[in-house]
Amino acid sequence: MKIGMVAPPLGTASMTVAASLSRNLARRGHQVHFIGHRSGTPYLAEDGVSEHVIDPSTCAATDPPMHDLALAAKIAAVAEEVKLDLLHVHAAIPHAIAAGLALRILGATAPKLVTTLHGVELTLIASDLCFRGLARHGLDSSHAVTCVSEALKREVLQEFGPRELHVIPDFLDKVPRTFKVAGSTRPGVLHISNFRPGKRIEVVLQAFARMVREVECDLLLVGDGPERASARELARTLGIESSVRFLSGVESYEALPEADVFLLPSDNESFGFAALAALAAGIPVVGSDAGGLPEVVKHAECGYLLPVGDVEGLAERCCEILRDKERRREMGEAAQHRARSLFGAERVVGEFEALYAGLT
Repeated sequence: MKIGMVAPPLGTASMTVAASLSRNLARRGHQVHFIGHRSGTPYLAEDGVSEHVIDPSTCAATDPPMHDLALAAKIAAVAEEVKLDLLHVHAAIPHAIAAGLALRILGATAPKLVTTLHGVELTLIASDLCFRGLARHGLDSSHAVTCVSEALKREVLQEFGPRELHVIPDFLDKVPRTFKVAGSTRPGVLHISNFRPGKRIEVVLQAFARMVREVECDLLLVGDGPERASARELARTLGIESSVRFLSGVESYEALPEADVFLLPSDNESFGFAALAALAAGIPVVGSDAGGLPEVVKHAECGYLLPVGDVEGLAERCCEILRDKERRREMGEAAQHRARSLFGAERVVGEFEALYAGLT
């Protein structure tokens, strides 16, 4: 099958999943054509995967730049040139919108369109209700729509009304634990995020401030975003600056820092891809009992889930894991087994293949 894959933004979980899906589909004998705004997309070094990059001059031809229209034109051109059987985009806004326009350009020769929702549409709608109609149009233009969790499916149905939705979770290729934090032999508490308000970085720091009173440990913060600077200031205010390490330039999912517990107290996670990466690396997860995270982390088996904002509970559970090496080992083994059995490439890519086959 000839499959077009539209690239989400670099540095996002959806990009990691799209690239992994492209590689695994190529290994199964499909031809994958990865379409995006940048060349050299990470993780695409696989026979059977071709990159198609939008000419920057196309986007710069107008003011403001026509990124989405340039993407639609590129999709149509690639689909016509290589005779795509199917097009898979990630996010209704803007990718399903651009893809829907491309399908109209192609007419009767257009490939089938699959859209995977990662939750960004709901965030956009929460910020501006005007996006609701646009997102609905993207879903209506698709021949099949998938959600990364049952929790996200419920939210989408509530927002857009009855429609057929397939739940196919995110997945992760094998994660090599190659990155080491230099100069520390103390236990590590890890948090990976985009440092935005919903990730509750202040709760991470407040919980850690309670942990260090009980257990000697370090806090490893990986990622970047608007609240990174304020997080540094809060660490100083809480008097824990010497135990907090801000790490950048580290690929969050394929080179996880060595850690003993992963902390994710988000308000809501559509899936919890960072938590899955931790499970795959054998790291127990302590997080919020909200959104799709309970579908990824089984409470009391490979980590603990607590009410949103429960600083004391988060600190207590993390300390419990850090103090008990045997319990940490058992949880780590259970975490890896859950990641492999439920969210491994073999199973999830097979679900996508079955969905594709039913459309073509």
